[in-house]
Amino acid sequence: MSSSQPSAAPNSASRNRLLLTVYTAAIFVSALLLFSVQPLFTKMVLPRLGGSPAVWSVAMVFFQSLLLGGYAYAHYLMQLRSRVLPVIIHVLLLVVALLTLPLAIATGWGEPPDSGYAFWLLGLFAVSIGLPFFALAANNPMLQAWFVRTGHPDGRDPYFLYASSNIGSFLALLSYPVLLEPMFSLRTQNLIWTSGYGLLIVLIAGCGFLLMRSPAIAVASPEAEEAAAPAPSWMQRLRWIFLAAVPSGLLIAVTAHISTDVAAAPLLWVLPLSLYLLTWVLVFQSRPLLPHWLMLMAMPLAIAGVIVLLAVGGEQNLLLTLGGHQLAFFIIAMGCHGELAQSRPAARYLTGFYVSLSFGGMVGGLFAGLIAPYTFSWIAEYPILVALAVLCLPARVGRYAGWRGLYWLLLLIAAVALIAPSYTTGKLFNWLDTQRVYVIAAVAMIAMIVSRLRASRLEYLGITVLALALLRIYPADDGRVETVRSFFGVHKIQVTANGQYHVLLHGTTIHGAEKYLNDDGTPVTGRPEPISYYYKDGGMGQAIAAMRARKGAPLRVAVIGLGSGSLVCAQAPGENWKFFEIDQTMVDTARDPKYFSYISKCQPDIKPVIGDARLTFTKEADGAYDLIIVDAYSSDAIPIHLATQEAMAIYKAKLAPDGAVVMHVSNRHLELASVVTGIADANGLKSWVFNEDTGRDAEYIFSTNVVISARNDADVGTIAQPSSSWTLTPAKPDQRVWTDDYSNILGAVWRRLRDGDT
Repeated sequence: MSSSQPSAAPNSASRNRLLLTVYTAAIFVSALLLFSVQPLFTKMVLPRLGGSPAVWSVAMVFFQSLLLGGYAYAHYLMQLRSRVLPVIIHVLLLVVALLTLPLAIATGWGEPPDSGYAFWLLGLFAVSIGLPFFALAANNPMLQAWFVRTGHPDGRDPYFLYASSNIGSFLALLSYPVLLEPMFSLRTQNLIWTSGYGLLIVLIAGCGFLLMRSPAIAVASPEAEEAAAPAPSWMQRLRWIFLAAVPSGLLIAVTAHISTDVAAAPLLWVLPLSLYLLTWVLVFQSRPLLPHWLMLMAMPLAIAGVIVLLAVGGEQNLLLTLGGHQLAFFIIAMGCHGELAQSRPAARYLTGFYVSLSFGGMVGGLFAGLIAPYTFSWIAEYPILVALAVLCLPARVGRYAGWRGLYWLLLLIAAVALIAPSYTTGKLFNWLDTQRVYVIAAVAMIAMIVSRLRASRLEYLGITVLALALLRIYPADDGRVETVRSFFGVHKIQVTANGQYHVLLHGTTIHGAEKYLNDDGTPVTGRPEPISYYYKDGGMGQAIAAMRARKGAPLRVAVIGLGSGSLVCAQAPGENWKFFEIDQTMVDTARDPKYFSYISKCQPDIKPVIGDARLTFTKEADGAYDLIIVDAYSSDAIPIHLATQEAMAIYKAKLAPDGAVVMHVSNRHLELASVVTGIADANGLKSWVFNEDTGRDAEYIFSTNVVISARNDADVGTIAQPSSSWTLTPAKPDQRVWTDDYSNILGAVWRRLRDGDT
């Protein structure tokens, strides 16, 4: 007996090392695949819906919902007494899913409907990648449950494997824009992902084999485990769901906010999700780098910080604002997820715990990604979820319970004093309006102090809600602002404080303006003069004038992107202009004279073609247009599929023999002029670039960056002359041409940072 012990211990240690290595590798690879498929397939789908940031939000809702399905499947499969049956069933599911690869958009889903984009998109995701994603979603809780049953010493608390899973997810998201997207085409990325899926099946089969080879005594009976650890109560499960729902909803709300009210650089979409996953990594570490008590202390400061940032607005110090919102989100998510980690149950209830987490994640995602966009005309879900984050703090016994009646009375008086002036006029209202940032910041700071005085969560919630309500009553925008929301984002129509201009904004980016009052205060009459980027001496105006002079006859023009309707008034009598617009709410806004009068005064019977231009414009007759203007933006994020070699080939086919394509590429975050010259060169076209700083922003006449492309110099008339303000610009030989299969957003961001405004 004693002679066998020395050899048994090394064998047991080797087995444990092998178990840990194989299971960790399988969970890590599964997470890599699970979260790299999100940006990969979303990028495949984006061209169908104009590159809208809402595609990412709906994708998040789909993935969170299917994650719940996968977790529930793992939970119920692990209720089986057999160790063999769950392994066989799950490996067979993975193999069947492998047969549906590589990833592709399902046939029959080519063109979106006229409305209900979100539900159409959910169906597309389900039919196209539902099965492989469902199988991947089940791996994390399934493999952890298998690991417990192997009898490994660490199986008593297997939640460290969840941290390994989220490390894989975190790396997948960060590596996609930095490595995969710049280096590989979509087709190559797809093949790499499919190969990884095959490798994962081998690893999971290995995990199953090791489970079946484990001693039978390692698997305790459910009855024995039930007696050893009491089951979580329903109140505890509801608490788990709530703690998971708030940061999940905040993830989508923060993404929507920074894409709408701060900056819409597409690269930013993955940053909040990366931080979200990082919080899971940190809270489930054996020795967390950031102590939970510290995160709970920082949460009130983070909530107050969000309120102050919302009061200030997004234009002041862009990097600080972006960093502030995401830092606050990180702290709040750390607090919520830390509470979940602190209250995690015994290993017996592991899969049920994950079902609660995923259900909460789905609830938060559904609220922020589907319900809120159809309920609110602005990003209301962000402050709502920030207020709910107060309830995620652990309950405290108040020290000053006897003062609660006085507290609520004082809060009511403060609310009336601060809100009532918004319905009146006078010195107090004007003072509150001009000092709104300081007033809201003061209320937010008081809320933070109240939270530290061991007040109840409801008392803290009350003053937080007051601070957030003041944001809506005294907005950061100057002048009167109305908002219009659709699947494609939130558009703001601002009437400047003096009433002189009406301005169309998406976030902090202006996409059109109209002068309603002259400098002396009298109304502007007659035909409106296009301003903002479309003034007659700017790049767009010069391109139209040059093509008109070159032809010497009325032009046939196609315009992709309607905006405020500025270009409707750029057409001359007898010309035929046709507009293409993806967002019906944009058409309705431009038609309404109380917002803009370009359409009502210049072409009231205009009938824009609704739908994504890559789909609708393809149906136009070849050689039909003398000039094609591409001005399709959603904030600062140009739809990539309208700036590819294949897109330019479509434009070229629709041009008359001596026609030209004009692309408006003004952008604060992406350098796109070289992209356009590259795709034009790939189609045998020459390009001229216009870049001018007007210095007339106060008059709503802005600097523009425009590229015109044509077959020959003669086709663009005076633009090709050396004395013009346009520069003949060849394609950069060292810059890869964007195609439907390849684009490099990070490269465009880097060139903008490197070159500045040049």
